[in-house]
Amino acid sequence: MASTEQIPANMGGRATVVPGTDWGAWEGWGTSLCWWGKAYGDQDNLADIFFTTGNVVYNGTTLPGLGLNIVRYNAGACTFVPANGAKMAVSPNIRPFRQMEGYWLDWNSDDPSSASWNWGNDAAQRTMLGKARDRGANLFELFSNSPMWWMCYNQNPSGSAGGSSDNLQSWNYQQHARYLAVIARYAHDHWGVDFHSVEAFNEPSLNWTATGTQEGCHFGVSTQQTVITYLRSELNARGLAGTLVTASDETAYDQATSTWNALSPAARASVGKINTHGYQYGGGRRDLLYAAAHNAGKVLWNSEYGEGDATGLSLASNLNLDFTWLHPTAWVYWQALDGGGWGLIQANEAAGTTGAVNPKYYVLAQFTRHIRPGMRIIGSGDANSVAAYDQAARKLVIVTTNYGTGQWISYDLSKFATVTGSGSTALVGRWATQTSGSGDLYAYHADTFLHGKLFWSWFAANTVQTFEIDGVDL
Repeated sequence: MASTEQIPANMGGRATVVPGTDWGAWEGWGTSLCWWGKAYGDQDNLADIFFTTGNVVYNGTTLPGLGLNIVRYNAGACTFVPANGAKMAVSPNIRPFRQMEGYWLDWNSDDPSSASWNWGNDAAQRTMLGKARDRGANLFELFSNSPMWWMCYNQNPSGSAGGSSDNLQSWNYQQHARYLAVIARYAHDHWGVDFHSVEAFNEPSLNWTATGTQEGCHFGVSTQQTVITYLRSELNARGLAGTLVTASDETAYDQATSTWNALSPAARASVGKINTHGYQYGGGRRDLLYAAAHNAGKVLWNSEYGEGDATGLSLASNLNLDFTWLHPTAWVYWQALDGGGWGLIQANEAAGTTGAVNPKYYVLAQFTRHIRPGMRIIGSGDANSVAAYDQAARKLVIVTTNYGTGQWISYDLSKFATVTGSGSTALVGRWATQTSGSGDLYAYHADTFLHGKLFWSWFAANTVQTFEIDGVDL
């Protein structure tokens, strides 16, 4: 251990990492493809940026690839041809790039080789799906924002008139499940993609209205549990017994817990993975949702998160809350490309243009490039830090966010059996991002060293730093 004279006199925070804890094997990081996949599906450089860990040139600068390995693919609800004389009703407020094309054109036949299906639809999103797969993405989830328009009572895939009533026709409960199962099987047979999981709903407890800005559909709990059991049987019937049924992608942690607890035993038995969205941000009882999932023996993902803070400080804060209380094994950002602060990279999907890289891109890179699939999430000893351990590489990763004022933060690794660091100097690799955007943006520094089983680093205000410590044994 270092002498007290070596430690900065104004030491602030301290984290004592706890190797005995185990919050599960990390499955990975991801993004949804709608709507940006529809707008930019043919662009290889964007696929390289999001789905590799290489250095990628973008608009004259070099970006560190995020290395996302999870892709959420949206089964669209729109078609633009009549079905036996009926036409899709269109919200006056939905923009064309948010109208995702579906494959099942009408109710005449459920045979995917018949004229009732058009597998040429949605080519751009499907192209990006393939690009992600070819770059190493290995977990694919199929999800639905709305049933096909002709399955809806008002034939509007944006929602019902008031938003609070179910818009899926009761005689199409099984058809909606069948639609998703057919896509999953077709993807296996023709796209070279095996969907790891299928989700039939998107924020189903919200009021999705016919004048909304995207596809959406309200599903009461009774309807959800009926569709869930149908989805399990439809997947099984197509040889996809290993594909997980996921539910229910509620918008908030508390709602996710409430919906899960309200599902019937049969529906819960059919679910292999619980999904939640992170739009409750700093609120909600993440711990109760974790407890419900853990007690039921279910996998838990935060399958969608996004906000308009371009700095990335909100993203880092909510990641820390998720790792501290929710304990998901995967985490998915909503729109990697979007307008303003919502996108990791700014984009105008309607115009097909891309713009500035937001600091939050680099903040997310601090997590995604270092906490990799297969690592074990362990206790960091600090609510502002995340710790992960790679047993094969004997490597410990710590990601810390410092809010407010600058300070020194020290890390106590005394609970580990062995800690050597890298090389003869016991180097600790350090990467830093200042969320103001005016300083480090995922910059590497070789200036941090172990003193026995202790090290420390200076954090400027509102900075995220990642440390990699080699030679660590539990």
